[in-house]
Amino acid sequence: MENPVKAKEDLQEILNQREYQIYYEDNRNFLEIWWDNIKAWFRDLLADWLSGFEPSNGFADTLLIILIGVVFLLAIFGIFLVLRSVKRKKALQEHQPFQSLNEMEWSVERHLKEAEKQEQAENYSLATRHQFLAVLLYFHERQWLQAHVWKTNWDYFAELQRKDKQRAEAFYELARMFDEAVYGKRKIEQKEYQNYREKALKWLGETDEKEIKEI
Repeated sequence: MENPVKAKEDLQEILNQREYQIYYEDNRNFLEIWWDNIKAWFRDLLADWLSGFEPSNGFADTLLIILIGVVFLLAIFGIFLVLRSVKRKKALQEHQPFQSLNEMEWSVERHLKEAEKQEQAENYSLATRHQFLAVLLYFHERQWLQAHVWKTNWDYFAELQRKDKQRAEAFYELARMFDEAVYGKRKIEQKEYQNYREKALKWLGETDEKEIKEI
């Protein structure tokens, strides 16, 4: 009989050959190893949370995929909100709508009267400005926001958003066109201004354009 030690060494040498070792090698790539480790961790976590319950591999894997999907969607939604906020802040330029304290002392009716005057002169950009200031002062009178000379339209939008998101959205649309007309130097056409005036007057409550008193 051959030497048992020699036979064992020969067998080990055979097993060390490539064609045998390949069956023992882990051929998974980094992502597969990472994913398998995550699944194993999650199955252990479920077993700890649900005392006495041994989740099957299929159940744990499905639940894990669902949770990852939910987290992914929430992350996408969060990114969308951040990007929209940045875009809106850029649209509402860092300028104060009131250029002087004197303009804040004007009444809503006086700004509307000035808007009407500029409309008749076909100066629609300036008419847009006074329509917007009338709305801004009206919101101030209703205590929906606090108007100050140093505040920007972004400040007003953020203030309104904390109280009434629907009103804030309407204000944003008016403020965006105001900034484009006044600071963006965009020429406002007659039809565009008329649509703007209609939207603005909807927020002026009982203030009727036809009842503006002579200043």
